Amino acid sequence: MEKEHQIFGIRAIIEAIQAGKEVDKVFIQKDISGELMKDLMKVMKRANVNFSYVPVEKLNRLTPNNHQGAVATISPIGFIDLEHLVESTIESGQKPLFLILDQVSDARNFGAIIRTAECTGVNGIIIQKAGSAPVNGDTVKTSAGAVFNVPICKVEHIKDAIFYLQGSGVKTVAATEKTDQNIYDISLTEPLAIIMGSEDRGINPSVLKIVDEKAKLPMFGTIGSLNVSVACGAFLYEAVRQRT
Repeated sequence: MEKEHQIFGIRAIIEAIQAGKEVDKVFIQKDISGELMKDLMKVMKRANVNFSYVPVEKLNRLTPNNHQGAVATISPIGFIDLEHLVESTIESGQKPLFLILDQVSDARNFGAIIRTAECTGVNGIIIQKAGSAPVNGDTVKTSAGAVFNVPICKVEHIKDAIFYLQGSGVKTVAATEKTDQNIYDISLTEPLAIIMGSEDRGINPSVLKIVDEKAKLPMFGTIGSLNVSVACGAFLYEAVRQRT
C-alpha cells in the first residue's frame, strides 16, 4: 500500500471521514476497544465505510508508525455521481455503455477490468460501496493507469443503480451461467449496462431478478467458469463487435 494512500491513527481516520475523504477501507485491530474506537465505529457506519478486523501484525506491516489499532486506505481517484454520469453520457450523443460490478472484491481483477473497460470505450463503471474492491496501488498498477481515465461511481445499492439506468432507457444484461441464452444471440447495440458478478458468488440472485436480460458465454472445457476479468472482456468485446 502506497504511504500517500493511507491514514493511520484513530483520530486521523475519523477526521478524514468527516472531511469527506474517499476512504476505501479501514483495517481495525482485533479485540481493540475504547471510547475513541467507538467514535470511529459510529463515524464509519454513518458514512458507510468498509472495515474489517485484522491481527495487529497486519497493521504493523501496513505502517511502522503508531497506528493505534487502525489504518485506512484512501482512494487515489475521485468518484463520480451516477446521475451525472448517465446524464452527461446521454447528452454527449454517445450510445451509453456502462459496466456494473456486483461486489468484485479482488483489486487485481478490478484493475484488469478497468483496463479492458477503457480499451472498449466503456463510459463508466458502477460499483457498490460495500463489498467492492478498493482502488489501491494494485488496482492502479493492474489497470495500467486506466483507472484515471474511466469514470467510476460508488452507489449504496446495485439494485437502485439498475432501476435508475432502466428508467433512463439503458438495457441491463447480466453475465451469468444461470440462463440458456448465449451472449452471441442477444442484442447489445442499445444503450447498455453489462453486469458482472463477484469472484465467488457471481451476481446476487436479487439482482438477477430485475435485469432485462441474462446471457452466458459458451463453455467447452471441463472447468465451468472463467475468471471474472476474462469473462468481462469477452462480453465487452462482443458489445464492441455488434456496435461496429
